[in-house]
Amino acid sequence: MDAIPDAPTIRQEGRRPLRRLLAAFGDRMPKGLYARALIIIIAPMVLLQSVLTFVFLERHWQTVTRRLSTVTVQNIAMLIDTYQTYPQDANAETLVRLAEQNLGLRISFAPGEELPQIGSKPFFDLLDTTLSDELTRQIGKPFWIDTVGRSNLVDIRIKLDNSVMHVLARRSQTYASNSQIFLLWMVGTSLVLLTVAILFLRNQIKPILRLSEAADSFGRGRPPPADFRPRGAREVRQAAHAFIEMRDRIERYVEQRTVMLAGVSHDLRTVLTRFKLQLALFEETPELEAMRADVDEMQAMLEDYMAFAKGDAGEEIVRVDIGEILNEVKSQAHGTKNIAIEVKEAPLVVPVRRHAFKRAVANLVNNAARFAEHVTVNATRQNGALIVEVEDDGPGIPEAEREDVFRPFYRIDHARNQDSGSTGLGLAIARDIARIHGGDIALSRSPLGGLKAVLKVPG
Repeated sequence: MDAIPDAPTIRQEGRRPLRRLLAAFGDRMPKGLYARALIIIIAPMVLLQSVLTFVFLERHWQTVTRRLSTVTVQNIAMLIDTYQTYPQDANAETLVRLAEQNLGLRISFAPGEELPQIGSKPFFDLLDTTLSDELTRQIGKPFWIDTVGRSNLVDIRIKLDNSVMHVLARRSQTYASNSQIFLLWMVGTSLVLLTVAILFLRNQIKPILRLSEAADSFGRGRPPPADFRPRGAREVRQAAHAFIEMRDRIERYVEQRTVMLAGVSHDLRTVLTRFKLQLALFEETPELEAMRADVDEMQAMLEDYMAFAKGDAGEEIVRVDIGEILNEVKSQAHGTKNIAIEVKEAPLVVPVRRHAFKRAVANLVNNAARFAEHVTVNATRQNGALIVEVEDDGPGIPEAEREDVFRPFYRIDHARNQDSGSTGLGLAIARDIARIHGGDIALSRSPLGGLKAVLKVPG
């Protein structure tokens, strides 16, 4: 026999459509704080106004209109009874005069006339429906009404035994005409309140946006906006003060580390200089040449270690021509000279830390030139970002290790294993510089058959 699903499983199956509906609704909702805050303000107000309008129209407007129509039809019924029961003078002039003076109705009688053809009735006209119901209920004679044709008057015609009674009543006698004033006041007040709320909300959102811009600038290594300071509500001010304190602590830490590493670098360079001076006093031998090569390698390794540990965050950001930097990198590249440079936009001027950015590109180009015969470097600007692509026809890097090679001192045992002239910090330094600029570096397979490195920074 088939197993019967338990109750929790059935409840979970029933909740899935609701979750999908809520997820679809959430995807269509605005993502910005300003838009969501506006919805939080506008939605309850619109709902409240809708409920008030419905209650007013249902209870007050319809009730007042029905009572006014009832009174008007009662007056007409009284005039009909008077006309048919009591003797009248010529053309019922006395009855016409009394109706206009005392009841506010302009009436006349047309002997032998027929009612006009009944036209189409307005679907949403409350007056037409209410007045027709009252005429049918109280008078019970054939009638014709026009509540649309005249702006301030309602034309009512009733078929009597030998004539047609014409009645012109003011619309205010049969219809609660002041309802539009209520609606106008309600809508107008709502618009004023919404305008004030939107202006106030913009002033509250602006400090949050300024804080976001300052944090983004600091993350990219750029100075914060000159006019940035804590503003807005108390919570936003607290967040701004916390950001400023965090920024100051990070800058102090970087400054202390830079000073310490500069001292270490100076001391180690002094020792290496002594080694070189002492080696210069010995006679030239193959062993001495090997020792000099070791000292030079130690000095190169020391420079790489210091550059990686110290970083380049202290350098000022300036607008530079990327094509000029790429040409300098090409002229100073190690290994192969088959390097092709292509810049899609000339001049391609981007704000970067010039020396740091040049070092990052040089590390990528030298890494490609060390293992390949041909290297291409393409630079372009797309969607507000500078993209530099370095491709080669070398052995490439296995996909599983493309992220690992960015780790300091990481070595792979394939075609791109580190030789004696490398410290294993080139790609790590390049990514660190890219991230200081607010960008990143990604590796993939090149159409040339080797490795493709894409350096992307805001531009």
